[in-house]
Amino acid sequence: MRSDTEFAALAEPFRPELLAHCYRMLGSIHEAEDLVQETYLRAWRAFDRFEGRSSLRRWLYAIATRTCLTALETRPRRPVPSGLGAPSDDHRVAPAPDETAVPWLQPAPDALLGGDDPAAVVAARAGVRLALIAALQLLPARQRAVLTLRDVLAFRTAEVAEMLDTTAAAVDGALRRARTRLAEAGPVEEDLAEPDEDARRALLDDYVAAFARADPAALIELLRADVELEMPPTPTWFTGRDAVVGFLAGRVIRPGLWRMVPSRANGQPACVVYRRSGAGRYEAYGVQVLTLIGARVARITSFNDPGLVPAFGLTPALTS
Repeated sequence: MRSDTEFAALAEPFRPELLAHCYRMLGSIHEAEDLVQETYLRAWRAFDRFEGRSSLRRWLYAIATRTCLTALETRPRRPVPSGLGAPSDDHRVAPAPDETAVPWLQPAPDALLGGDDPAAVVAARAGVRLALIAALQLLPARQRAVLTLRDVLAFRTAEVAEMLDTTAAAVDGALRRARTRLAEAGPVEEDLAEPDEDARRALLDDYVAAFARADPAALIELLRADVELEMPPTPTWFTGRDAVVGFLAGRVIRPGLWRMVPSRANGQPACVVYRRSGAGRYEAYGVQVLTLIGARVARITSFNDPGLVPAFGLTPALTS
């Protein structure tokens, strides 16, 4: 009988990339963490029967994928507002009431996806940009699994067929349908022309400072003309710099109201957001993820959910 210690030593290094895989499938970092735990429990129970006919990594991915597919049988897709309706280009439009019953897409902290191993960082963060995660939610669960295993993780068709207990022809067919559906949904920019790391951090610092100062003019300098803003759970979203800055200036930014902690999520610049609640105390508010094209912000996705903050390793409140 193999020991628990042996199982942990062999299997634990794959946890970050399995978390990224489950996140791609579910669109929720919280649900992904639960399903990775379930994956490891199932793998531990079956470890004595693992005969090494495939690599341990592929075996774990097969278990994780089947676990996700079972979960998706009873769970709806997780959208973002841009997947549900048209944007507004007029900041004077009153936002619709929050749709709290919708299971919205969630961001994924980079810190959870790579650990300390540079190779694991690359493997886990591959294919986790928000645009791709949102697009994946449009696919039926099995097509989602095939596309992520083939196109993101580069498993061979025969390997995917074995992992999903199906035929190579079925895998190829599902992959064609998935690629067609993604193409119909619009482009998914995986290789954006982003600035280098120093420039990304400088832009993020400037963005945080502009919010803190409630400085619309400074924001204008950071945003593309075609910038978009969405704010789940609010279904209303805005397009165009005038609309985005007008909305933020008129309804959101106020001196001293916000504190932001720079971070990274989905391989993109991000900040954890706190809102002043009185007496120098700032309560967790959510997470903003920035999509960059060139040296400017192309999209602001503001996940206004305080429950996301602990996943980024931060406290539910700050004091000034």
